[in-house]
Amino acid sequence: MTVYLTRRESFCASHRLHSEKLSEEENRKLFGKCNSENGHGHNYFIEVTVRGEPNSDTGLVMNLTELKEIIHRAILDKVDHKHLNLDVKELKGINPTTENLARAFFSMLTPAVPKGMLFEVRVFETEKNSAAFRGEN
Repeated sequence: MTVYLTRRESFCASHRLHSEKLSEEENRKLFGKCNSENGHGHNYFIEVTVRGEPNSDTGLVMNLTELKEIIHRAILDKVDHKHLNLDVKELKGINPTTENLARAFFSMLTPAVPKGMLFEVRVFETEKNSAAFRGEN
């Protein structure tokens, strides 16, 4: 009996959407104001979902305090109040779109979460825009 458990956290960060594979004009046209040379900020939300069978003694898939601490150590301590393009070594060379952040954060969490439990990472850039990654090939 697999149960999915999700923890939601928030962080504030700035970024610039820009692809080195595109011209300046193409970047401006594709990313609009998100291509501002100095970047812009968001109040992000991240949801981390783990899965497993609830422990027969506790009823827990995973202790939420432990999951919160993992999320903070693996991600939030590195990205909160940072410029994602410039200040986060795990994101160097990555265009920090919501899609790429979901993939990168999944990778950052993988070594910290017990093997086989990490199911999904969802990143909300705004209330209306989010991306999810499940580590599938």
